[in-house]
Amino acid sequence: MAAHIGRRLRKGAATTAVAAAAVAALSASQAPGATGEDHGRQATAGASTPVPEATAEGSANATGNSPYYTDLPPLNSPNPSPSPTIGTPVSRGPAEAGIPATVLDAYKKAEAELRTSKPGCNLPWQLLAAIGKVESGHARGGRVDANGTTLGRILGPQLDGNGFALIKDTDHGEYDGNSQYDQAVGPMQFIPSTWAWAGRDGNGDGKADPNNVYDAALAAGHYLCRNDWDMSTQAGLHSAILSYNNSQDYLNLVLSWLEYYRKGTHSVPDGTGGVPSHRSDDGSKHHTKKPSDPPKTKPEPGKPGGGKDTPDPKPPKPPAPPTPSDTVDHLEDAGTGTTKLTAMAGDAFAQRISTRAETKAGAAVGKVRIRFTITGDTDATFVGGETVATIATDAKGVALAPALQAGEKTGTFKITTAVVGHQVKGVDYTATVTARAADTLARTSDTPLTCTPGGEFADQVQVKATYKGAVADKVAATATLIKSADDATENDKGPYFKDADGKVVRTLTDLQTDDKGLLTLPKLYADDATGTFLLRITTTGGATLTVELKVAAADASASPSPSPSPSASS
Repeated sequence: MAAHIGRRLRKGAATTAVAAAAVAALSASQAPGATGEDHGRQATAGASTPVPEATAEGSANATGNSPYYTDLPPLNSPNPSPSPTIGTPVSRGPAEAGIPATVLDAYKKAEAELRTSKPGCNLPWQLLAAIGKVESGHARGGRVDANGTTLGRILGPQLDGNGFALIKDTDHGEYDGNSQYDQAVGPMQFIPSTWAWAGRDGNGDGKADPNNVYDAALAAGHYLCRNDWDMSTQAGLHSAILSYNNSQDYLNLVLSWLEYYRKGTHSVPDGTGGVPSHRSDDGSKHHTKKPSDPPKTKPEPGKPGGGKDTPDPKPPKPPAPPTPSDTVDHLEDAGTGTTKLTAMAGDAFAQRISTRAETKAGAAVGKVRIRFTITGDTDATFVGGETVATIATDAKGVALAPALQAGEKTGTFKITTAVVGHQVKGVDYTATVTARAADTLARTSDTPLTCTPGGEFADQVQVKATYKGAVADKVAATATLIKSADDATENDKGPYFKDADGKVVRTLTDLQTDDKGLLTLPKLYADDATGTFLLRITTTGGATLTVELKVAAADASASPSPSPSPSASS
Protein backbone atom coordinates (compact mmCIF):
# COMPACT_ATOMS: atom_id res chain seq x y z
CA MET A 1 0.00 0.00 0.00
CA ALA A 2 2.92 2.38 0.75
CA ALA A 3 3.93 2.25 -2.94
CA HIS A 4 0.42 3.20 -4.04
CA ILE A 5 0.30 6.05 -1.53
CA GLY A 6 3.66 7.34 -2.65
CA ARG A 7 2.63 7.36 -6.33
CA ARG A 8 -0.62 9.15 -5.50
CA LEU A 9 1.11 11.83 -3.46
CA ARG A 10 3.79 12.43 -6.09
CA LYS A 11 1.01 13.07 -8.61
CA GLY A 12 -1.39 15.15 -6.51
CA ALA A 13 0.49 16.89 -3.68
CA ALA A 14 0.94 20.62 -4.07
CA THR A 15 4.21 20.82 -2.15
CA THR A 16 6.87 18.49 -0.81
CA ALA A 17 5.91 19.42 2.73
CA VAL A 18 2.27 18.53 2.19
CA ALA A 19 3.23 15.24 0.56
CA ALA A 20 5.52 14.26 3.40
CA ALA A 21 2.94 15.12 6.02
CA ALA A 22 0.23 13.19 4.18
CA VAL A 23 2.41 10.10 3.87
CA ALA A 24 3.13 10.19 7.57
CA ALA A 25 -0.54 10.67 8.45
CA LEU A 26 -1.77 7.89 6.21
CA SER A 27 1.02 5.51 7.17
CA ALA A 28 0.10 5.94 10.82
CA SER A 29 -3.65 5.64 10.34
CA GLN A 30 -4.15 3.28 7.40
CA ALA A 31 -1.27 0.87 7.00
CA PRO A 32 -1.79 -2.69 8.24
CA GLY A 33 0.01 -3.82 11.37
CA ALA A 34 3.07 -6.00 11.70
CA THR A 35 3.31 -9.49 10.32
CA GLY A 36 0.85 -11.93 11.89
CA GLU A 37 1.53 -15.49 12.91
CA ASP A 38 2.30 -17.95 10.11
CA HIS A 39 0.12 -21.03 10.46
CA GLY A 40 2.22 -23.14 8.14
CA ARG A 41 1.26 -21.69 4.76
CA GLN A 42 3.40 -19.37 2.64
CA ALA A 43 2.15 -15.82 2.30
CA THR A 44 1.59 -14.33 -1.14
CA ALA A 45 4.54 -12.59 -2.70
CA GLY A 46 5.21 -9.36 -0.91
CA ALA A 47 2.52 -10.02 1.67
CA SER A 48 3.02 -9.39 5.36
CA THR A 49 0.23 -11.69 6.55
CA PRO A 50 -0.19 -15.41 5.73
CA VAL A 51 -3.08 -16.44 3.53
CA PRO A 52 -5.56 -18.68 5.39
CA GLU A 53 -6.43 -22.17 4.33
CA ALA A 54 -9.65 -22.85 2.41
CA THR A 55 -12.78 -23.09 4.51
CA ALA A 56 -14.42 -26.38 5.36
CA GLU A 57 -17.45 -25.40 3.30
CA GLY A 58 -15.66 -26.02 0.04
CA SER A 59 -14.80 -22.51 -1.19
CA ALA A 60 -11.67 -20.50 -0.50
CA ASN A 61 -13.60 -17.48 0.74
CA ALA A 62 -16.95 -15.75 0.95
CA THR A 63 -16.80 -13.98 -2.41
CA GLY A 64 -14.99 -16.50 -4.59
CA ASN A 65 -12.26 -13.83 -4.96
CA SER A 66 -14.65 -11.71 -7.04
CA PRO A 67 -13.54 -8.19 -8.01
CA TYR A 68 -14.03 -5.38 -5.52
CA TYR A 69 -13.85 -1.58 -5.31
CA THR A 70 -10.30 -0.33 -4.81
CA ASP A 71 -10.91 3.35 -3.96
CA LEU A 72 -8.95 4.34 -0.85
CA PRO A 73 -10.36 6.57 1.89
CA PRO A 74 -9.27 10.23 2.03
CA LEU A 75 -5.81 10.91 3.39
CA ASN A 76 -7.07 12.51 6.59
CA SER A 77 -9.53 11.56 9.30
CA PRO A 78 -13.23 12.39 8.82
CA ASN A 79 -13.06 14.07 12.25
CA PRO A 80 -9.76 15.98 12.36
CA SER A 81 -8.60 17.78 15.49
CA PRO A 82 -9.86 21.39 15.94
CA SER A 83 -6.39 22.76 15.20
CA PRO A 84 -4.75 20.64 12.51
CA THR A 85 -1.00 20.81 12.08
CA ILE A 86 0.06 23.39 9.52
CA GLY A 87 0.92 21.76 6.21
CA THR A 88 -1.38 18.73 6.53
CA PRO A 89 -4.21 18.06 4.05
CA VAL A 90 -7.35 19.94 4.99
CA SER A 91 -10.09 18.18 2.97
CA ARG A 92 -12.45 16.32 5.34
CA GLY A 93 -14.01 13.94 2.87
CA PRO A 94 -17.53 14.14 4.37
CA ALA A 95 -19.02 12.17 1.51
CA GLU A 96 -16.69 9.28 2.17
CA ALA A 97 -17.47 9.28 5.90
CA GLY A 98 -21.21 9.22 5.29
CA ILE A 99 -22.91 5.80 5.36
CA PRO A 100 -26.55 5.41 4.21
CA ALA A 101 -28.83 5.24 7.26
CA THR A 102 -30.36 1.80 6.71
CA VAL A 103 -27.01 0.25 5.79
CA LEU A 104 -25.35 1.78 8.86
CA ASP A 105 -28.19 0.47 11.02
CA ALA A 106 -27.65 -3.03 9.59
CA TYR A 107 -23.94 -2.97 10.44
CA LYS A 108 -24.62 -1.86 14.01
CA LYS A 109 -27.41 -4.40 14.56
CA ALA A 110 -25.11 -7.18 13.35
CA GLU A 111 -22.40 -6.06 15.80
CA ALA A 112 -24.94 -6.09 18.65
CA GLU A 113 -26.11 -9.63 17.80
CA LEU A 114 -22.54 -10.93 17.58
CA ARG A 115 -21.69 -9.26 20.88
CA THR A 116 -24.25 -11.60 22.47
CA SER A 117 -23.88 -14.77 20.39
CA LYS A 118 -20.07 -14.68 19.97
CA PRO A 119 -18.65 -12.26 22.54
CA GLY A 120 -15.12 -13.62 22.12
CA CYS A 121 -15.05 -12.42 18.51
CA ASN A 122 -15.08 -8.71 19.46
CA LEU A 123 -16.42 -7.75 16.03
CA PRO A 124 -16.62 -3.97 15.45
CA TRP A 125 -19.35 -2.73 13.12
CA GLN A 126 -16.71 -0.61 11.40
CA LEU A 127 -15.19 -3.83 10.00
CA LEU A 128 -18.52 -4.71 8.38
CA ALA A 129 -18.69 -1.15 7.07
CA ALA A 130 -15.19 -1.43 5.60
CA ILE A 131 -16.06 -4.68 3.82
CA GLY A 132 -19.44 -3.31 2.71
CA LYS A 133 -17.70 -0.25 1.24
CA VAL A 134 -15.18 -2.36 -0.64
CA GLU A 135 -17.67 -4.98 -1.85
CA SER A 136 -20.63 -2.84 -2.95
CA GLY A 137 -20.13 0.79 -1.99
CA HIS A 138 -22.63 0.27 0.87
CA ALA A 139 -25.28 -1.27 -1.43
CA ARG A 140 -24.56 1.23 -4.22
CA GLY A 141 -24.87 4.25 -1.99
CA GLY A 142 -27.78 2.86 0.03
CA ARG A 143 -30.20 1.96 -2.74
CA VAL A 144 -32.37 -0.20 -0.48
CA ASP A 145 -36.04 -0.27 0.47
CA ALA A 146 -37.48 0.23 3.96
CA ASN A 147 -36.76 -3.41 4.88
CA GLY A 148 -33.13 -3.18 3.77
CA THR A 149 -33.51 -5.11 0.50
CA THR A 150 -31.53 -3.75 -2.45
CA LEU A 151 -33.40 -2.10 -5.32
CA GLY A 152 -32.34 -4.63 -7.93
CA ARG A 153 -29.75 -7.35 -7.65
CA ILE A 154 -26.13 -6.51 -6.95
CA LEU A 155 -24.11 -9.07 -8.90
CA GLY A 156 -20.46 -9.71 -9.55
CA PRO A 157 -19.31 -11.19 -12.88
CA GLN A 158 -20.05 -14.83 -13.56
CA LEU A 159 -17.28 -17.03 -12.21
CA ASP A 160 -16.68 -18.97 -15.41
CA GLY A 161 -12.88 -19.18 -15.20
CA ASN A 162 -12.48 -16.45 -17.83
CA GLY A 163 -10.33 -14.05 -15.84
CA PHE A 164 -11.99 -15.15 -12.61
CA ALA A 165 -12.32 -18.28 -10.51
CA LEU A 166 -14.27 -21.17 -12.01
CA ILE A 167 -17.30 -21.93 -9.84
CA LYS A 168 -20.07 -23.79 -11.60
CA ASP A 169 -23.66 -23.22 -10.57
CA THR A 170 -24.52 -24.45 -7.07
CA ASP A 171 -27.94 -22.84 -6.51
CA HIS A 172 -29.75 -23.40 -9.84
CA GLY A 173 -29.82 -19.63 -10.20
CA GLU A 174 -31.86 -19.14 -7.03
CA TYR A 175 -29.73 -16.24 -5.79
CA ASP A 176 -27.82 -14.99 -8.83
CA GLY A 177 -30.21 -15.87 -11.69
CA ASN A 178 -27.44 -17.85 -13.36
CA SER A 179 -27.93 -21.61 -13.77
CA GLN A 180 -24.49 -22.24 -15.30
CA TYR A 181 -22.01 -20.39 -13.10
CA ASP A 182 -22.12 -18.76 -9.70
CA GLN A 183 -21.87 -14.99 -9.20
CA ALA A 184 -21.26 -13.02 -6.03
CA VAL A 185 -24.57 -11.65 -4.76
CA GLY A 186 -25.79 -8.76 -2.65
CA PRO A 187 -24.27 -5.88 -0.67
CA MET A 188 -21.70 -8.16 0.99
CA GLN A 189 -21.04 -10.15 -2.23
CA PHE A 190 -21.52 -13.74 -1.05
CA ILE A 191 -21.24 -16.50 -3.63
CA PRO A 192 -24.29 -18.81 -3.48
CA SER A 193 -22.38 -21.85 -2.21
CA THR A 194 -21.15 -19.86 0.79
CA TRP A 195 -24.50 -18.20 1.41
CA ALA A 196 -26.13 -21.65 1.52
CA TRP A 197 -24.51 -22.27 4.92
CA ALA A 198 -23.53 -18.79 6.08
CA GLY A 199 -26.82 -16.99 5.34
CA ARG A 200 -28.69 -15.42 8.27
CA ASP A 201 -32.03 -13.74 8.89
CA GLY A 202 -30.97 -10.35 10.20
CA ASN A 203 -34.27 -8.46 9.95
CA GLY A 204 -36.58 -11.10 11.43
CA ASP A 205 -38.73 -11.67 8.35
CA GLY A 206 -38.23 -15.44 8.48
CA LYS A 207 -35.85 -15.79 5.53
CA ALA A 208 -32.18 -15.28 4.76
CA ASP A 209 -31.76 -13.13 1.64
CA PRO A 210 -28.27 -12.17 0.40
CA ASN A 211 -29.86 -9.10 -1.24
CA ASN A 212 -31.01 -7.77 2.15
CA VAL A 213 -28.44 -5.63 3.92
CA TYR A 214 -29.55 -6.77 7.41
CA ASP A 215 -29.28 -10.44 6.44
CA ALA A 216 -26.01 -9.95 4.56
CA ALA A 217 -24.35 -7.91 7.34
CA LEU A 218 -25.26 -10.49 10.00
CA ALA A 219 -24.07 -13.34 7.77
CA ALA A 220 -20.79 -11.52 7.15
CA GLY A 221 -20.35 -11.05 10.90
CA HIS A 222 -20.87 -14.75 11.61
CA TYR A 223 -18.60 -15.65 8.69
CA LEU A 224 -15.79 -13.47 10.05
CA CYS A 225 -16.26 -14.78 13.60
CA ARG A 226 -16.04 -18.49 12.78
CA ASN A 227 -12.96 -20.51 13.75
CA ASP A 228 -12.88 -18.62 17.08
CA TRP A 229 -11.11 -15.66 15.45
CA ASP A 230 -10.81 -12.64 17.74
CA MET A 231 -11.07 -9.31 15.89
CA SER A 232 -9.30 -7.52 18.74
CA THR A 233 -6.07 -9.33 17.82
CA GLN A 234 -4.05 -8.70 14.67
CA ALA A 235 -3.80 -12.41 13.83
CA GLY A 236 -7.55 -12.96 14.16
CA LEU A 237 -8.48 -9.79 12.27
CA HIS A 238 -6.13 -10.49 9.36
CA SER A 239 -7.15 -14.15 9.09
CA ALA A 240 -10.84 -13.22 9.02
CA ILE A 241 -10.42 -10.55 6.33
CA LEU A 242 -8.25 -12.79 4.15
CA SER A 243 -10.85 -15.53 4.46
CA TYR A 244 -13.38 -13.13 2.94
CA ASN A 245 -11.21 -12.43 -0.11
CA ASN A 246 -7.84 -14.13 -0.39
CA SER A 247 -5.72 -11.15 -1.38
CA GLN A 248 -3.09 -9.07 0.38
CA ASP A 249 -4.27 -5.97 -1.51
CA TYR A 250 -7.79 -6.67 -0.27
CA LEU A 251 -6.53 -7.00 3.31
CA ASN A 252 -4.66 -3.67 3.12
CA LEU A 253 -7.67 -1.93 1.60
CA VAL A 254 -10.18 -3.19 4.17
CA LEU A 255 -7.83 -2.28 7.02
CA SER A 256 -7.57 1.25 5.59
CA TRP A 257 -11.35 1.72 5.55
CA LEU A 258 -11.67 0.12 8.98
CA GLU A 259 -9.26 2.63 10.46
CA TYR A 260 -10.96 5.48 8.63
CA TYR A 261 -14.44 4.58 9.89
CA ARG A 262 -13.15 4.12 13.42
CA LYS A 263 -12.21 7.80 13.42
CA GLY A 264 -15.74 8.97 12.72
CA THR A 265 -18.76 8.48 10.49
CA HIS A 266 -22.23 9.90 10.07
CA SER A 267 -25.43 8.69 8.44
CA VAL A 268 -26.78 10.05 5.18
CA PRO A 269 -30.20 9.43 3.62
CA ASP A 270 -30.63 6.14 1.79
CA GLY A 271 -29.73 6.39 -1.87
CA THR A 272 -27.50 9.45 -1.45
CA GLY A 273 -24.25 7.76 -0.50
CA GLY A 274 -21.24 8.01 -2.77
CA VAL A 275 -20.36 5.06 -5.01
CA PRO A 276 -16.70 4.15 -5.64
CA SER A 277 -15.30 4.44 -9.14
CA HIS A 278 -12.57 1.84 -9.53
CA ARG A 279 -12.36 -1.90 -9.08
CA SER A 280 -9.67 -4.52 -8.77
CA ASP A 281 -10.02 -5.91 -12.30
CA ASP A 282 -9.94 -2.64 -14.28
CA GLY A 283 -6.16 -2.22 -14.04
CA SER A 284 -6.35 0.95 -11.98
CA LYS A 285 -5.57 -0.49 -8.55
CA HIS A 286 -6.07 1.88 -5.60
CA HIS A 287 -7.54 5.36 -6.03
CA THR A 288 -8.61 8.19 -3.82
CA LYS A 289 -10.83 11.17 -4.54
CA LYS A 290 -9.27 14.63 -4.51
CA PRO A 291 -11.32 17.62 -3.29
CA SER A 292 -11.68 18.84 -6.87
CA ASP A 293 -13.01 15.53 -8.20
CA PRO A 294 -16.67 15.78 -9.24
CA PRO A 295 -18.92 13.35 -7.34
CA LYS A 296 -19.88 10.22 -9.17
CA THR A 297 -23.34 8.96 -8.49
CA LYS A 298 -23.82 6.43 -11.27
CA PRO A 299 -22.32 2.95 -10.70
CA GLU A 300 -19.84 1.74 -13.25
CA PRO A 301 -21.32 -1.01 -15.45
CA GLY A 302 -20.15 -4.50 -14.61
CA LYS A 303 -18.96 -3.50 -11.14
CA PRO A 304 -19.44 -6.26 -8.57
CA GLY A 305 -21.90 -4.81 -6.14
CA GLY A 306 -21.97 -1.54 -7.98
CA GLY A 307 -22.94 -2.57 -11.46
CA LYS A 308 -26.25 -2.88 -13.17
CA ASP A 309 -29.39 -3.86 -11.30
CA THR A 310 -29.81 -7.00 -13.39
CA PRO A 311 -27.36 -9.21 -15.32
CA ASP A 312 -26.40 -8.15 -18.83
CA PRO A 313 -28.65 -9.80 -21.41
CA LYS A 314 -27.09 -12.97 -22.74
CA PRO A 315 -27.97 -14.94 -25.86
CA PRO A 316 -29.91 -18.14 -25.23
CA LYS A 317 -27.71 -21.10 -24.36
CA PRO A 318 -28.41 -24.78 -24.64
CA PRO A 319 -29.65 -26.41 -21.42
CA ALA A 320 -26.86 -27.33 -19.07
CA PRO A 321 -26.29 -31.05 -18.51
CA PRO A 322 -27.88 -32.38 -15.30
CA THR A 323 -25.79 -31.95 -12.17
CA PRO A 324 -25.55 -34.65 -9.49
CA SER A 325 -28.08 -32.63 -7.47
CA ASP A 326 -30.58 -32.92 -10.33
CA THR A 327 -30.55 -36.71 -10.06
CA VAL A 328 -31.40 -36.79 -6.35
CA ASP A 329 -34.98 -37.89 -5.70
CA HIS A 330 -34.94 -38.03 -1.90
CA LEU A 331 -32.78 -38.20 1.22
CA GLU A 332 -32.65 -41.23 3.51
CA ASP A 333 -31.26 -41.83 6.97
CA ALA A 334 -27.90 -43.56 6.74
CA GLY A 335 -27.48 -45.23 10.10
CA THR A 336 -28.44 -42.55 12.59
CA GLY A 337 -31.44 -44.65 13.59
CA THR A 338 -35.01 -43.86 14.52
CA THR A 339 -34.35 -43.46 18.24
CA LYS A 340 -34.02 -39.96 19.58
CA LEU A 341 -30.62 -38.37 19.77
CA THR A 342 -30.08 -37.52 23.43
CA ALA A 343 -27.45 -35.61 25.38
CA MET A 344 -27.22 -34.00 28.76
CA ALA A 345 -27.09 -30.20 28.89
CA GLY A 346 -23.58 -28.97 28.16
CA ASP A 347 -22.44 -32.29 26.67
CA ALA A 348 -21.69 -33.33 23.10
CA PHE A 349 -24.11 -35.76 21.49
CA ALA A 350 -22.43 -39.15 21.20
CA GLN A 351 -24.06 -39.96 17.85
CA ARG A 352 -23.69 -37.95 14.65
CA ILE A 353 -26.38 -37.60 12.01
CA SER A 354 -25.70 -39.45 8.76
CA THR A 355 -27.85 -38.91 5.66
CA ARG A 356 -27.73 -40.49 2.18
CA ALA A 357 -28.74 -38.92 -1.14
CA GLU A 358 -30.53 -41.35 -3.47
CA THR A 359 -32.03 -41.44 -6.94
CA LYS A 360 -35.61 -42.54 -7.48
CA ALA A 361 -34.29 -46.07 -8.00
CA GLY A 362 -32.42 -45.96 -4.69
CA ALA A 363 -28.92 -45.51 -6.11
CA ALA A 364 -26.47 -43.40 -4.11
CA VAL A 365 -25.55 -39.94 -5.41
CA GLY A 366 -22.12 -38.57 -4.57
CA LYS A 367 -20.80 -34.99 -4.68
CA VAL A 368 -24.12 -33.50 -3.55
CA ARG A 369 -24.22 -30.76 -0.94
CA ILE A 370 -26.60 -31.52 1.92
CA ARG A 371 -27.60 -28.76 4.31
CA PHE A 372 -28.25 -29.69 7.95
CA THR A 373 -30.24 -27.06 9.89
CA ILE A 374 -31.02 -26.98 13.62
CA THR A 375 -34.55 -25.70 14.26
CA GLY A 376 -36.68 -25.17 17.36
CA ASP A 377 -36.33 -23.48 20.73
CA THR A 378 -32.82 -24.60 21.55
CA ASP A 379 -29.31 -23.28 22.04
CA ALA A 380 -27.77 -26.49 20.75
CA THR A 381 -25.31 -26.04 17.89
CA PHE A 382 -23.00 -27.99 15.68
CA VAL A 383 -19.40 -28.07 16.88
CA GLY A 384 -18.02 -24.63 16.11
CA GLY A 385 -21.12 -22.76 17.23
CA GLU A 386 -23.10 -22.80 13.98
CA THR A 387 -26.72 -23.88 13.53
CA VAL A 388 -26.34 -24.68 9.81
CA ALA A 389 -23.79 -26.99 8.23
CA THR A 390 -23.38 -27.99 4.59
CA ILE A 391 -21.58 -31.24 3.83
CA ALA A 392 -20.89 -32.92 0.48
CA THR A 393 -21.86 -36.57 0.08
CA ASP A 394 -19.12 -39.13 -0.44
CA ALA A 395 -18.93 -41.83 -3.10
CA LYS A 396 -21.60 -43.80 -1.21
CA GLY A 397 -23.92 -40.80 -1.25
CA VAL A 398 -23.51 -40.25 2.50
CA ALA A 399 -23.03 -36.93 4.27
CA LEU A 400 -22.01 -37.01 7.92
CA ALA A 401 -23.10 -33.92 9.83
CA PRO A 402 -20.76 -32.29 12.35
CA ALA A 403 -21.17 -33.40 15.96
CA LEU A 404 -24.03 -31.79 17.86
CA GLN A 405 -23.26 -29.85 21.02
CA ALA A 406 -26.01 -29.47 23.62
CA GLY A 407 -26.52 -26.06 25.19
CA GLU A 408 -28.15 -25.32 28.53
CA LYS A 409 -31.76 -25.29 27.29
CA THR A 410 -33.48 -28.61 27.88
CA GLY A 411 -36.13 -30.02 25.59
CA THR A 412 -36.60 -31.37 22.09
CA PHE A 413 -35.57 -29.83 18.78
CA LYS A 414 -35.18 -30.91 15.15
CA ILE A 415 -32.44 -31.14 12.58
CA THR A 416 -33.75 -30.86 9.03
CA THR A 417 -31.93 -31.89 5.87
CA ALA A 418 -32.10 -30.53 2.33
CA VAL A 419 -30.18 -30.74 -0.92
CA VAL A 420 -28.62 -27.37 -1.73
CA GLY A 421 -30.17 -25.92 -4.89
CA HIS A 422 -32.64 -28.76 -5.44
CA GLN A 423 -35.95 -29.39 -3.71
CA VAL A 424 -36.42 -33.02 -2.68
CA LYS A 425 -37.92 -34.88 0.26
CA GLY A 426 -35.56 -34.61 3.20
CA VAL A 427 -35.17 -36.37 6.53
CA ASP A 428 -36.02 -34.81 9.89
CA TYR A 429 -34.18 -35.89 13.01
CA THR A 430 -35.35 -35.34 16.57
CA ALA A 431 -32.88 -34.57 19.34
CA THR A 432 -33.41 -34.04 23.04
CA VAL A 433 -31.35 -32.20 25.64
CA THR A 434 -31.93 -33.48 29.17
CA ALA A 435 -31.10 -31.74 32.44
CA ARG A 436 -27.66 -32.21 33.91
CA ALA A 437 -27.73 -35.21 36.25
CA ALA A 438 -25.78 -36.99 38.97
CA ASP A 439 -25.92 -40.66 39.92
CA THR A 440 -23.79 -40.47 43.08
CA LEU A 441 -23.59 -38.11 46.05
CA ALA A 442 -21.01 -38.33 48.84
CA ARG A 443 -19.99 -36.13 51.75
CA THR A 444 -16.58 -34.54 51.42
CA SER A 445 -15.94 -35.01 55.17
CA ASP A 446 -16.61 -37.84 57.63
CA THR A 447 -16.76 -35.54 60.69
CA PRO A 448 -19.92 -36.28 62.72
CA LEU A 449 -22.49 -33.49 62.59
CA THR A 450 -23.51 -32.68 66.20
CA CYS A 451 -25.08 -29.78 68.03
CA THR A 452 -26.55 -28.85 71.42
CA PRO A 453 -30.22 -27.82 71.71
CA GLY A 454 -30.75 -24.24 70.62
CA GLY A 455 -27.25 -24.03 69.16
CA GLU A 456 -25.76 -24.23 65.68
CA PHE A 457 -23.81 -26.97 63.93
CA ALA A 458 -20.10 -26.19 63.72
CA ASP A 459 -19.65 -27.80 60.30
CA GLN A 460 -21.61 -27.10 57.14
CA VAL A 461 -22.74 -30.03 55.03
CA GLN A 462 -20.80 -30.32 51.78
CA VAL A 463 -21.32 -33.05 49.18
CA LYS A 464 -19.78 -33.93 45.83
CA ALA A 465 -21.87 -35.09 42.86
CA THR A 466 -20.61 -37.36 40.10
CA TYR A 467 -22.12 -38.96 37.02
CA LYS A 468 -20.58 -42.22 35.78
CA GLY A 469 -17.50 -41.36 37.78
CA ALA A 470 -17.06 -37.87 36.30
CA VAL A 471 -17.71 -34.56 38.02
CA ALA A 472 -21.38 -33.58 37.75
CA ASP A 473 -21.41 -29.80 37.54
CA LYS A 474 -24.43 -27.47 37.42
CA VAL A 475 -26.75 -30.24 38.62
CA ALA A 476 -29.99 -29.16 40.31
CA ALA A 477 -30.46 -30.39 43.89
CA THR A 478 -32.89 -30.25 46.81
CA ALA A 479 -32.17 -30.61 50.54
CA THR A 480 -34.94 -31.55 53.02
CA LEU A 481 -34.92 -32.32 56.75
CA ILE A 482 -37.18 -35.40 56.74
CA LYS A 483 -39.12 -37.19 59.46
CA SER A 484 -37.53 -40.62 59.04
CA ALA A 485 -35.81 -42.91 56.59
CA ASP A 486 -39.22 -44.26 55.56
CA ASP A 487 -41.06 -40.93 55.66
CA ALA A 488 -39.57 -38.29 53.37
CA THR A 489 -42.01 -35.57 54.36
CA GLU A 490 -40.58 -32.44 55.90
CA ASN A 491 -39.92 -32.61 59.63
CA ASP A 492 -41.62 -30.09 61.89
CA LYS A 493 -38.96 -30.13 64.59
CA GLY A 494 -35.24 -30.54 65.06
CA PRO A 495 -32.46 -28.97 62.91
CA TYR A 496 -33.33 -26.23 60.43
CA PHE A 497 -31.89 -23.67 58.00
CA LYS A 498 -32.61 -19.94 58.00
CA ASP A 499 -33.88 -17.93 55.06
CA ALA A 500 -32.78 -14.37 54.24
CA ASP A 501 -35.17 -13.00 56.84
CA GLY A 502 -33.95 -15.37 59.56
CA LYS A 503 -37.06 -17.55 59.46
CA VAL A 504 -36.98 -21.32 59.97
CA VAL A 505 -36.68 -23.31 56.71
CA ARG A 506 -36.43 -27.10 56.50
CA THR A 507 -36.47 -27.52 52.69
CA LEU A 508 -34.03 -25.89 50.28
CA THR A 509 -34.78 -25.88 46.54
CA ASP A 510 -33.03 -24.43 43.46
CA LEU A 511 -29.65 -25.63 44.67
CA GLN A 512 -26.94 -26.39 42.13
CA THR A 513 -23.51 -28.00 42.19
CA ASP A 514 -20.58 -25.84 41.15
CA ASP A 515 -18.11 -26.49 38.34
CA LYS A 516 -16.30 -29.01 40.56
CA GLY A 517 -19.51 -30.89 41.37
CA LEU A 518 -19.55 -29.53 44.94
CA LEU A 519 -22.61 -28.37 46.85
CA THR A 520 -22.18 -26.61 50.21
CA LEU A 521 -25.37 -26.16 52.21
CA PRO A 522 -26.05 -23.14 54.45
CA LYS A 523 -25.38 -23.33 58.17
CA LEU A 524 -27.69 -25.58 60.20
CA TYR A 525 -29.28 -24.66 63.52
CA ALA A 526 -31.02 -26.74 66.25
CA ASP A 527 -34.21 -26.07 68.20
CA ASP A 528 -34.88 -27.56 71.65
CA ALA A 529 -35.62 -31.08 70.34
CA THR A 530 -32.95 -33.69 70.95
CA GLY A 531 -32.17 -36.92 69.17
CA THR A 532 -30.96 -38.12 65.77
CA PHE A 533 -32.40 -36.36 62.73
CA LEU A 534 -32.04 -36.92 59.00
CA LEU A 535 -31.15 -34.56 56.14
CA ARG A 536 -31.86 -35.91 52.65
CA ILE A 537 -30.21 -34.42 49.54
CA THR A 538 -31.47 -35.40 46.06
CA THR A 539 -30.37 -34.39 42.58
CA THR A 540 -31.64 -34.59 39.03
CA GLY A 541 -30.73 -38.03 37.81
CA GLY A 542 -31.71 -39.85 40.98
CA ALA A 543 -28.68 -39.45 43.21
CA THR A 544 -29.71 -39.40 46.89
CA LEU A 545 -27.74 -39.01 50.12
CA THR A 546 -29.13 -39.14 53.68
CA VAL A 547 -27.03 -37.44 56.36
CA GLU A 548 -27.39 -37.97 60.13
CA LEU A 549 -27.61 -34.94 62.44
CA LYS A 550 -27.38 -35.42 66.21
CA VAL A 551 -28.70 -32.95 68.78
CA ALA A 552 -27.85 -33.70 72.44
CA ALA A 553 -27.22 -31.81 75.67
CA ALA A 554 -23.61 -30.92 76.28
CA ASP A 555 -23.12 -33.36 79.19
CA ALA A 556 -24.89 -36.16 77.33
CA SER A 557 -22.90 -35.67 74.16
CA ALA A 558 -19.67 -35.75 76.17
CA SER A 559 -20.55 -39.02 77.93
CA PRO A 560 -19.33 -42.26 76.39
CA SER A 561 -22.02 -44.35 74.77
CA PRO A 562 -23.09 -47.35 76.90
CA SER A 563 -21.95 -50.75 75.70
CA PRO A 564 -24.75 -52.80 74.19
CA SER A 565 -26.06 -55.67 76.27
CA PRO A 566 -25.51 -59.18 74.99
CA SER A 567 -29.20 -59.55 74.25
CA ALA A 568 -29.26 -56.33 72.21
CA SER A 569 -26.33 -57.36 70.06
CA SER A 570 -27.47 -60.85 69.37
